[in-house]
Amino acid sequence: MSQNIFDNETFFNEYRKLREGKSYNDLLEQPAMQALLPGLTGKRVLDIGCGFGHNCLDFINRGASRVMGIDLSQKMLSAAQKEASHPGITYRRMDMAGLSQLVSEGERFDLIYSSLAFHYAEDFPRLMAGCFSLLHPGGVLLWSQEHPIVTATLDCAGHFNQDEQGNPCSYTFSDYAKSGRRVGTWFVEGVVNYHRPMGEILTTLAHAGFVLTDAVEPTPSPQAIKQRPDLAKEFIKPAFLIIRAKKPENPLSGTEKGK
Repeated sequence: MSQNIFDNETFFNEYRKLREGKSYNDLLEQPAMQALLPGLTGKRVLDIGCGFGHNCLDFINRGASRVMGIDLSQKMLSAAQKEASHPGITYRRMDMAGLSQLVSEGERFDLIYSSLAFHYAEDFPRLMAGCFSLLHPGGVLLWSQEHPIVTATLDCAGHFNQDEQGNPCSYTFSDYAKSGRRVGTWFVEGVVNYHRPMGEILTTLAHAGFVLTDAVEPTPSPQAIKQRPDLAKEFIKPAFLIIRAKKPENPLSGTEKGK
């Protein structure tokens, strides 16, 4: 089972405070994600790591006929049920490692969406295979994650360097080619995520049968920098990677994938 850090009381409260302000998510990640959304009228959507459910409600407002939001955190789901409930939304406590359960139940979707959750997945090929099986032919997989430059350094000590005026001028990181588990501190100690180089991410996606349509490393707009001047350092080192891929209309069989 994946680490359930969001049910840690301290972590949850600090994360909630972060999201209540003008965060990187609001000014950088979410605008880029929304720009890549397909049309949702009459569509079925799965939100993996749905958190507070705000995106689930947005999908309904964009015309989706049904949305399922899954998350491992009961605290997140309780907040979602209070803040983003709708007859067309179902919230379910589930580890993203267990997507095969949804496959066995006959669930299928037109869009699988995930905001900043996939870097917590230990078994990435299994996750990609599950997403592929859950999509209708022609369906879209859209996810964001921490950029591989951010997750690379084994001791999680990547850092910006400053010039003589104290402005960020470069970024130092290491261990980029060493895939695997990383343990660091974010609000609390012992937060686990998983690093994968860009080539591994894209190759796994392709071997699962997907066709890549977009790979975006979002940069801030001038308006975003006005609200948060520190976002300018995103031109030195991107915080996020966003991938949009499609399941072919006539998907290959399991033996043909990855050839």
